[in-house]
Amino acid sequence: MQPSAGSQVSRVPAQRTPDEQLPPAPVTPAPQPPRRRFRTVLTVVAGVLALLSIGAAITGYVLYNRAAAPDRSAPDVVVDNYLRAFLVDRNDARADLFTCEGGADLQAVRDLRVETEQRESKFGVTVRVSWGPLTRTPSGDGESVGTTLTIAGSADGVPRSSRREDWTFSVVEDSDGWRVCGGTLG
Repeated sequence: MQPSAGSQVSRVPAQRTPDEQLPPAPVTPAPQPPRRRFRTVLTVVAGVLALLSIGAAITGYVLYNRAAAPDRSAPDVVVDNYLRAFLVDRNDARADLFTCEGGADLQAVRDLRVETEQRESKFGVTVRVSWGPLTRTPSGDGESVGTTLTIAGSADGVPRSSRREDWTFSVVEDSDGWRVCGGTLG
């Protein structure tokens, strides 16, 4: 529809100003990404601590196994460890780690320990057992290890008695190393 003749409305379409003449649109700053440096550092530190902890646990396990494993590498070594565990430390569980399973004939050694314990209680002394060099001799089913045991009693640091006994221990090698299977006096 046409505007009336006396209308103030122009027949010329409205014109826009060119874009370059418009004032620039206000620039809204881009939102800053949250700082993640702290989170990254914390993650790296936690990862390093986890690796160090795992490494320490593995190292502890290996060292413990080496320290706790009985040394049965040679006949004289196993006899020395057995005598120390059974006669010096009087630790039956530890001594059993060095003996043959089932068929060990160690009654003479057990009798010696019972005798030392009885002397200690009866006379109020301390009985110590020590041994000299361990001599290896090949035998039919393993080796024999000979040594001289010294059984010495003392009270308040003063020697009371001492005697020496020659002992022979039979030792056999199995899959775990050498083991003491017998011990005889003389």
